Parts: sequence; C-alpha cells; structure tokens
Amino acid sequence: MQSSSMKREISEAHDTIRFGINAGVKADLAPPHPLQSTIQSETKFWADKKKFGTDAIYGSALNIRKDLDAQILSRFQRPPGALPSSLLGYEALTGSLDDFGFEDYLNMPHDSDSFRQPDMHHGMEVRLGLSKGPICPNFN
Repeated sequence: MQSSSMKREISEAHDTIRFGINAGVKADLAPPHPLQSTIQSETKFWADKKKFGTDAIYGSALNIRKDLDAQILSRFQRPPGALPSSLLGYEALTGSLDDFGFEDYLNMPHDSDSFRQPDMHHGMEVRLGLSKGPICPNFN
C-alpha cells in the first residue's frame, strides 16, 4: 500500500531513508531533546501562573484582551518582498524580544548561495489566490 504522500502509517515498517533514524512513533510523541520538554513545561507553568496573578489583580477582561491581541498580532504579516515578516508586535506582547536563540542567526536563507530575491507581485497574487505556486521560491 504505497501512497504518494509522505505520511507514515502505524502498521507500516519504518523507512529509515525517508524518515531518518529516530522517526518512529516515539519520536513523534517525544520532543527531540529531553531538556526541551522541561523548558516547555516550565514556560507553560510560569505563563499560567502569571495569567492567574493578573486575573486575581485586574480581572479576567485583561487576560481576554491579551489573548485577543496575541491572536491578532500573530496573524499580521508583511507583504512578500525584500524584507521578511518579523512579527515584532507579537514578540513585544509575549516578551520574546529578549530571547536570542540559534534560529535567530544560524541557517539564514539569504546567506545561502542559491538564494533568489522573492518577487513581490507574484507573492501577493499567490496570497490573494490569483495564481498558484510558492509565495517566494528561494532555491533555483
């Protein structure tokens, strides 16, 4: 039973060439590193504690407003073109402006030799549904 999609079925044997060495059911459920689950649970714990504190002090309307603002700011994106979307408002709201991780400076697409400048007009046509294809093809 071969399908054209790259989905894995539980009953199928593990294909190491397509999915990698650790890509079993356990790898889908567990994070890539044990410390990552600890960091995620710690972050969620402190976010819930902070929400409970603001709820007790200011009432539930402030938390609802913060959640709505986060939903609005997480969807805001700059039109495709020379500058990528940074979601600056969402990062300022969540406080993640102070975090500087590896993804901020490693493996940047514009540092690649095969990077092509995105076409803004084609990107907007794709976003509006007027044409098909990737919004900004980066590789030749």
